[in-house]
Amino acid sequence: MGKMVEEFNAYRTKMNDRIMETADTNIKRFLALDTTCYAEGALNVKTKEMLGLVASMVLRCDDCIKYHLGKCHEEGVSHEEMNEIFMIANLVGGSIVIPHYRRALEYWDELNSK
Repeated sequence: MGKMVEEFNAYRTKMNDRIMETADTNIKRFLALDTTCYAEGALNVKTKEMLGLVASMVLRCDDCIKYHLGKCHEEGVSHEEMNEIFMIANLVGGSIVIPHYRRALEYWDELNSK
């Protein structure tokens, strides 16, 4: 994977570790809830990650977008599926999502580079 992906993953890990050094019970519960919500259930993990990506794009959170792009990549989301995810996010979020779409596509391309 490329430099952008490696830097994002390293920073996220570093700062999550730092957060956990001082996290109170409420933060720990919230992070645990986030983890368990994306586990296999009535919806499979791939579907949940695709939903998370659309929501992150509509909410315009670049860190969340990168995280869910990585998870979608791990779950085997195809380029065709990703194009439809991007389409839905732009439809729901409107033109304000386009800059995030650009960055998401750049990150997706890097995830898929060998």
